[in-house]
Amino acid sequence: MTMARRGIILFGHGSRDPLWRLPIEAVAARIANGDTSVTVRCAFLELDQPDLATAADELIAGGVGSITIVPMFLGTGRHAREDLPRLVMALIGRHPAVAFVLQPPVGEDARVVDLLAEIALE
Repeated sequence: MTMARRGIILFGHGSRDPLWRLPIEAVAARIANGDTSVTVRCAFLELDQPDLATAADELIAGGVGSITIVPMFLGTGRHAREDLPRLVMALIGRHPAVAFVLQPPVGEDARVVDLLAEIALE
């Protein structure tokens, strides 16, 4: 199997409320519609499925050779600082031929901060 495609996992906390995941799924749909060379999946820490390992396994089974994990958190709390890096290290151990990139939480990106400020000022 040739691993060439790029994958993205949008990683959220998860919730029992199915409406909670709609914004993350909307981001995934926008990515999928905007760049067909990238395969995108959503994954969740708890209370929802799939988990990170399952989403990564799906991407890898589909021929993805590099995966960018995007924490859909506003800040770097305990989950982003401790839990997620531990999960990514486990993925690296299970899939040493795959390149994993863990981005900072989206809420720490200045563009997101600017947009949130614009929304609040409306």
